[in-house]
Amino acid sequence: MIGEMLTLLIMAMALGMDAFSVGLGMGMFKLRFREIFKIGITIGLFHVVMPLLGMGAGHFLSEKFGTFASLIGGLLLILLGVQMVLASLKKDNEKILTPVGFGLFIFALSVSLDSFSLGLTLGIYGAKTALVILCFGIAATVLTWAGLLLGKKVQGWVGSYGEALGGSILLAFGMKLLYPFL
Repeated sequence: MIGEMLTLLIMAMALGMDAFSVGLGMGMFKLRFREIFKIGITIGLFHVVMPLLGMGAGHFLSEKFGTFASLIGGLLLILLGVQMVLASLKKDNEKILTPVGFGLFIFALSVSLDSFSLGLTLGIYGAKTALVILCFGIAATVLTWAGLLLGKKVQGWVGSYGEALGGSILLAFGMKLLYPFL
């Protein structure tokens, strides 16, 4: 039991680093603490639902969705990164996509697709579902908050270039996910 819990915590932290990295970039938006709280909870919920769906989907989909999840996740992060860079170049403050509403949904989906793939694998090995979703949800929530808060702090230091820097971080992370496909 202790060994399984430790393994799941390590996996949860590794998956949560996606949320931390993307949160760092998204934290460059001028977000209020209430929005940061909501974003963290949303990411955490996605990291509960996606592995749950993955665990229920079964062994036969694991191989196909592992590749598909990385491809879609990379493309979504590139889309978000390009949008942030372009928005930083505009004179007006109108955003195409922000971490609110549909933008939050895209943001949460982009960082939780890998947890769907891992959920497929864990379902094959018969991992305890409640333990998996608890570890994944808590790690993703806490790491998202940490990334967003650190991004918010850095945004103040870099001034008007913060959004472009945040977009560049998302863009680079998306390219990293797409690297195996190139």
